[in-house]
Formats: sequence, C-alpha cells, structure tokens
Amino acid sequence: MMLLGVKYLMKDIQVSLFDIVMALSDVIDMVSPEIEGHHRRVAYMAVGIARKMKLPEESIRNLFLAALLHDCGALSLKERLLTLQFEMGETNGINSHAEMGYRLLRSFKPMDKAAQIIRYHHTYWNSPANSASDGLKPPVESFILHLADRVDVLTCRNRDYSMRADKIKEMIKRESGRKFMPDAVDAFLRLAGNRAFWMETANAQKESFRRDDFEDIILDLDGVFGVARLIEKIIDFRSRFTATHSSGVAAVAEELARAAGFRENECAMIKIAGYLHDLGKLAIPVEIIEKPDRLTEEEFNIMKKHTYYSYHILKKIKGLKDINHFASFHHERLNGKGYPFGLKADELSPGARVMCVADIFTAITEDRPYRKGMDTKQALRALQSMVENDEIDPDLVDCLKSNYDRINGVRAESQLAAVKKYEEFLNPVGAGSV
Repeated sequence: MMLLGVKYLMKDIQVSLFDIVMALSDVIDMVSPEIEGHHRRVAYMAVGIARKMKLPEESIRNLFLAALLHDCGALSLKERLLTLQFEMGETNGINSHAEMGYRLLRSFKPMDKAAQIIRYHHTYWNSPANSASDGLKPPVESFILHLADRVDVLTCRNRDYSMRADKIKEMIKRESGRKFMPDAVDAFLRLAGNRAFWMETANAQKESFRRDDFEDIILDLDGVFGVARLIEKIIDFRSRFTATHSSGVAAVAEELARAAGFRENECAMIKIAGYLHDLGKLAIPVEIIEKPDRLTEEEFNIMKKHTYYSYHILKKIKGLKDINHFASFHHERLNGKGYPFGLKADELSPGARVMCVADIFTAITEDRPYRKGMDTKQALRALQSMVENDEIDPDLVDCLKSNYDRINGVRAESQLAAVKKYEEFLNPVGAGSV
C-alpha cells in the first residue's frame, strides 16, 4: 500500500479554533434559507453589546464562541424554526435546546465556558434562576446572547434591519428588566442608534470580523482531534439512526490504515476525517436522515449534497486540506461514478480510498432501526462486488479481509461506547460527560 507522503508531524499542524467554529456555525445554518447567517449575525451583535458594556476580553471571546453555536442543540429543522419565534418561553430558566447545546459542548475544554453561556441563553432576566444562591446563576454573557438572539429573530423574515430599527428598539426597551438585562438593553440601544450597526449586522455572515478582534486559539493535531470528537457528536446525535455511525467509521478507518502500513500521524489524520466525514449532513433536514423507508429520488439527491457541503465547509479551515480530502471524498469511486465530483482512481489519495472502504463497511455492518447489519460473509461479498465493479480499492479490501476480526471488533467496540454516550446525552439529568 502506498503511503500518504505527508511531510508534517502531529505537532506541526496548526488550526484556528475560530475557523473551525465559524465553519461549523455556517453549515448548521445551511439547513434552511430562513436561518442562513443567523449565528454570525447574533455573534456580531453580542460582541458589540459586550464591548459597549466593557466586559473583559476573555469574556467577550467566550461569548463570541457561544454565539456562533448557540442553537447547535436544536437537532431538527422544526426545532430550529421554533427558535425564530420571539416568544419562546422558558422551562425552569433553561430551554431544552439550550441544555442540549450545553451537553454537546461542555466536554471540550476550550468550549466549556461557551457551553455554560449557551445553557442559559433563553433565561429571562427576571427568572428565579437569576436569583439563585447556590452558585449556579446564569453568566452575564448568557443575557447578552439572549438579547442579541431575539433582536435577530425580530428581523428573520426581513433582512433590512434599518427599516425596522425603531420598532425593534421599542420592543426590546419594553422588555428591559423582564426578559432582558437592563445594562445589556442600554448598550444595545446605544449601538442601535447608528445606522451602520444595522448594515454591518446584516452583512456579518459575509465578514470574518473576528480576526482583528480576538487573540486566536490555535490547535495542534491533538486539539483538532478533540474538536473533531465534539463535531462528531453534533453530527450524529441529531438522530438515533446515525448516533454511532461517525465513531464507527473513524475507528474502522484508523485501524484499516494502520493495518495497511500508514504512519501513526497519518492514521490520526484519517481518524479525524472519519469523525468529520458527514459534516455536511448538518445541512440536510433530519426528517430525511431519519426516514426509515427508501428515499425518493428527490430526497436522495438532497442527501447526496452532504459531501459537497462538507468539502466547501472544511475548505474554509486553513490546515485541514488533506483531512478535508479524506473526509469529503468518501462517496467517490475509482471508476469515476461516485459523487459529488466524479473523481477517478488517479485523483483519489490513499487516505480518501481508506475512507471510502471504512464508510461502506461501517454502514453495511452496523445495525439500523429498520434493518440488521450484514454478517461477515454478506459484508465481504458486498465489498468484493464493489471491487469487481471497479468502485473501491482492491488492496484495501484484501487488507480488511486479512484483519477482519480485529477491524470489525474495533468498530463494534467503538459503536457500543457511542451508544452509551448517546444515552447519557439524552438523559435529562445529564449523567456523565458528553
């Protein structure tokens, strides 16, 4: 097996956490035109309010990260659209999708404070939760995020903010001291008196405003691995149908690459690609992902877009070029009949070929609610058929056959652990870390 020929070592990879979070924010907002750009606009407004309030830079940075992902716990399109209602209400100070977002993000250390902000971003200022004496009071940043989020919601169907500025200011002012933090409202009103504020907010999704505003957080490959595990959960935990898929693909890809003679840092990169390979599915309505029956031609065409989305989202992140190719080309085929780009054998790297085989093998062997996974004979027969059709790499399939028990065992073990994590995630008490 030809090696990847990657020249850098694990410690030499440097990736911006902000780039990753902004890219993730963008793909989450692609699920509907009504939502497009929502996270970036809210982030822009929240940062502006926080600066007017003279919050410390570290607090503003955590608020920025939280704002970019504040609705990541809304797992379906229906839930996302519900967040666009100005009057959402609250449950014991914590909205359900806010709690889900908190559970998704809290285990990744660079995002732990952002997770806490997200947890309370639908808490009213006059909520009993804000009077707690047990040290669990919502952070100030949560109230700023709540205000910025609701301002954007007020304009979600009319992006010309300036035309509605006076009405928006009046609605927000009326709720000062009840829904919204008075100091945050005062800061917002000072910003809102400037027409440029509304124009810049409307264009926030087109501007990378953070680079000049914040000290970046740079991740090495270990850090990228950690954030990839986080993203894997955001992808897979949207549906019980996919709750263990990415973890299975990542485990199979790493073990197959190792058996094929790849270097350890290359195996680590391939595993990261496994966690990220279905990133574009965040832009696919969960109603299609969860459909237990065969997809219609129209639905299947929508589903196939996920690899295209993955490619262009990951392309925005400097330092992930190779990982992007491994992840985004997992539906390409050696004969050029794959998607989205119709690449042929000489255009597919060894890492991309590994991901193709790993994704197929995991998909056909894992149990789904509507069918049982294939046994050994069935799986090997299916893979051999694809080899004969010149779809996947024959050397890698031979390698999988020679190491079948070990690779399949790793898959099963990884997916069993993912089931446990998924159950913990769904537990309303939030037992254990996500």
